[in-house]
Amino acid sequence: QVQLVESGGGLVQAGGSLRLSCAASGGTLSRYGMAWFRQAPGKEREFVSAITWSGGATYYADSVKGRFTISRDNAKNTVYLQMNSLKFEDTAVYYCAANPLGQNMDNIRRYNYWGQGTQVTVSS
Repeated sequence: QVQLVESGGGLVQAGGSLRLSCAASGGTLSRYGMAWFRQAPGKEREFVSAITWSGGATYYADSVKGRFTISRDNAKNTVYLQMNSLKFEDTAVYYCAANPLGQNMDNIRRYNYWGQGTQVTVSS
């Protein structure tokens, strides 16, 4: 069973950048479609971005298109989320998740494995 650990969160001013990492253990990440979700206080967990097992296709929520970039390094068993031009409304806990079938990449129900999350706080 794959275990996921996120890192790279923190406090940043609006307009700044952060890069999140998701390291996997106990399994081969290349078998999974991977995604980032986020959850702000009092809100439901929402889709942010996803990438297919090969990295050949990526998907983004409209709210982050043009600002966030997802990538993966299967040799390092790691997925990344580069976040630029951060806004106050990007403040949330960010979760990495693995999708065994690599289908319906924006559907939270397709993700079986989750990390513990990393806090991103953007000050206005």
